[in-house]
Amino acid sequence: MKKSLKALIIEDEELARNLLKSYLKDHPVLEIIGECENGFEGVQKINELKPDVVFLDIQMPKITGFEMLELLEHKPEIIFTTAYDQYALKAFDYNAVDYLLKPFSKERMLEAVEKVVDRIGNNENTHNKLEQLSSYAVNEYLNRIVVKDRHKINIIPVERVRYIESLDDYVLIYTPDGRHMKQKTMKYLESHLNPKDFIRIHRSYIVHVDHIAEIQQYEKESYVVILKDRTKLKVSKTGYKKIKDVLHF
Repeated sequence: MKKSLKALIIEDEELARNLLKSYLKDHPVLEIIGECENGFEGVQKINELKPDVVFLDIQMPKITGFEMLELLEHKPEIIFTTAYDQYALKAFDYNAVDYLLKPFSKERMLEAVEKVVDRIGNNENTHNKLEQLSSYAVNEYLNRIVVKDRHKINIIPVERVRYIESLDDYVLIYTPDGRHMKQKTMKYLESHLNPKDFIRIHRSYIVHVDHIAEIQQYEKESYVVILKDRTKLKVSKTGYKKIKDVLHF
C-alpha cells in the first residue's frame, strides 16, 4: 500500500522521538515528514507542513502540548505520547482522541495509528474534536494564556491581564503592554480563570479584580467599573452582584 498520510512528531526527548521513528519507519500508510522538540517549533511546522497526524507530548518546555493546540491554524489528528495519564486519559475519554502512555509498545502505537487512519478514512470532523480537546484539556485554573501574534508566540501570566473583551468568536486580552487577540470564548475563559481573581462583569467583559479602582453608578441600577488606568467598562446586574460577592461590600 502506498504511503498516503503525513505524520509529524513533537516530543522534547530525543530518545522518545527515535523510538517513535523506529516504530513507524516501515508503516505502509504513514510517512514521517518532520520532528520538533518543543511546542513553538511544533506550531510553525504544523501550519507549514500541514501533517495529517501529529504525535504530541503534553509536558514540554516553553508551552505544553495543550497550549500548542490552541495556536494551530491547520488542524491535524492528534495522538498523545505522554507519561501523564491524568491529562491524556481524560482527554481521550471525552473526545476519543487516542494516547500512548509511556512506556508503550509498538503494538499499542500501531493500534492508535489504525484508529486515526480509520477516522481520516471516514472523514470525521477533526477540527471540532480538536476544539473540544483544547477546551477540555485544562482541569485546573489557568496561570497563563498563550497567544499567537502573527509569527510571534506570547506567554501572558494571568496576573498581567487587566481585562478581557468579547469579540465574536475571539477575545481581546488587555495587558499593560497592549492587547492580544485569541480564538477562545468568554465562557471558556470565565470557567478556566480563578473566580477569586477574575469577574465576568458583563457579557462582553471579564475583569481582573486587582485592576478595579472604583465602581460608579450612572443611572438607576446601572454601573460602570473604572480600572486603575481609568478605563471604563459597563457592568450588568449579574456582574454587579458578582463584584459585591467577591469584594464583600
